[in-house]
Amino acid sequence: MADHIYKTLELTGSSTTGTDDAVAKAIARASKTVRNMDWFEVVETRGHIENGKIAHWQVSLKIGFRLEE
Repeated sequence: MADHIYKTLELTGSSTTGTDDAVAKAIARASKTVRNMDWFEVVETRGHIENGKIAHWQVSLKIGFRLEE
Protein backbone atom coordinates (compact mmCIF):
# COMPACT_ATOMS: atom_id res chain seq x y z
CA MET A 1 0.00 0.00 0.00
CA ALA A 2 1.38 3.38 -0.99
CA ASP A 3 1.64 6.25 1.45
CA HIS A 4 -1.00 8.91 0.90
CA ILE A 5 -0.91 12.65 1.50
CA TYR A 6 -4.22 14.28 2.34
CA LYS A 7 -5.53 17.81 2.10
CA THR A 8 -8.59 18.98 4.01
CA LEU A 9 -11.27 21.46 3.19
CA GLU A 10 -13.94 22.79 5.51
CA LEU A 11 -17.58 23.06 4.45
CA THR A 12 -20.89 23.84 6.10
CA GLY A 13 -23.98 21.98 4.96
CA SER A 14 -27.51 22.95 5.95
CA SER A 15 -30.84 21.15 6.06
CA THR A 16 -34.35 21.66 7.36
CA THR A 17 -34.66 17.94 8.19
CA GLY A 18 -31.58 17.12 10.30
CA THR A 19 -27.86 16.89 10.79
CA ASP A 20 -27.34 13.73 8.71
CA ASP A 21 -29.00 15.41 5.74
CA ALA A 22 -26.84 18.52 6.18
CA VAL A 23 -23.67 16.37 6.11
CA ALA A 24 -24.92 14.40 3.09
CA LYS A 25 -25.70 17.59 1.18
CA ALA A 26 -22.24 19.04 1.86
CA ILE A 27 -20.51 15.83 0.74
CA ALA A 28 -22.71 15.50 -2.36
CA ARG A 29 -21.95 19.06 -3.42
CA ALA A 30 -18.20 18.71 -2.81
CA SER A 31 -18.11 15.46 -4.81
CA LYS A 32 -19.05 17.42 -7.94
CA THR A 33 -15.64 19.16 -7.97
CA VAL A 34 -13.35 17.35 -5.51
CA ARG A 35 -11.77 13.98 -6.38
CA ASN A 36 -10.39 11.30 -4.07
CA MET A 37 -12.47 12.16 -1.00
CA ASP A 38 -11.83 9.55 1.69
CA TRP A 39 -13.12 10.78 5.05
CA PHE A 40 -14.99 13.49 6.91
CA GLU A 41 -15.01 14.85 10.44
CA VAL A 42 -17.88 16.82 11.97
CA VAL A 43 -16.40 19.96 13.53
CA GLU A 44 -19.47 21.87 14.68
CA THR A 45 -23.25 21.53 14.77
CA ARG A 46 -25.58 24.47 15.13
CA GLY A 47 -29.05 25.52 14.06
CA HIS A 48 -31.41 28.36 13.42
CA ILE A 49 -34.56 28.88 15.49
CA GLU A 50 -37.77 30.45 14.21
CA ASN A 51 -40.93 30.82 16.33
CA GLY A 52 -39.51 28.60 19.05
CA LYS A 53 -38.78 25.69 16.67
CA ILE A 54 -35.76 24.42 14.74
CA ALA A 55 -35.87 26.03 11.30
CA HIS A 56 -32.72 24.41 9.95
CA TRP A 57 -29.52 22.67 10.96
CA GLN A 58 -25.99 23.70 10.00
CA VAL A 59 -23.11 21.23 10.23
CA SER A 60 -19.49 22.24 9.64
CA LEU A 61 -17.24 19.42 8.57
CA LYS A 62 -13.75 18.78 7.33
CA ILE A 63 -13.38 16.56 4.28
CA GLY A 64 -10.08 14.80 3.65
CA PHE A 65 -9.04 13.97 0.11
CA ARG A 66 -5.91 12.32 -1.27
CA LEU A 67 -3.58 14.45 -3.32
CA GLU A 68 -2.90 13.00 -6.75
CA GLU A 69 0.60 11.84 -7.61
